[in-house]
Amino acid sequence: MNAQVKWDGDVRFEGTSGSGFKVMIDGELKQGPRPMELILLGLGGCTSYDVVGILKKTRQDVVDCVAEIEAERADAVPAVFTKIHVKFIVSGRDLNEKKVARAVQLSAEQYCSASLMLEKGGVEITHSFEIIEVA
Repeated sequence: MNAQVKWDGDVRFEGTSGSGFKVMIDGELKQGPRPMELILLGLGGCTSYDVVGILKKTRQDVVDCVAEIEAERADAVPAVFTKIHVKFIVSGRDLNEKKVARAVQLSAEQYCSASLMLEKGGVEITHSFEIIEVA
């Protein structure tokens, strides 16, 4: 895996992923996400990918999955994350609560590399979920 980040001469950087996708990273001008926001987005994407995949494998009729992520940072420099809470809002038909709970647990404890990496770095990560029944 690789990536490149190129300075644009101001307070922005253009990031290019190893797979060729670009993202503007911004510190002050509000023309792209800040670096720490990208970490939360990466965590949310990683764990959501796991949860949906696990639920699909258990034949759950998932229609939508949203991960709402709230984080706290240290007051001192460096302002690292100290706590992160991920709440999954899973929508579907006849979803089994135990299977949703198990999918969240498996992602948190075994599969989500981003989550496990942050936890090994000292971040307290908690999870919850809500199920929304759709017609």
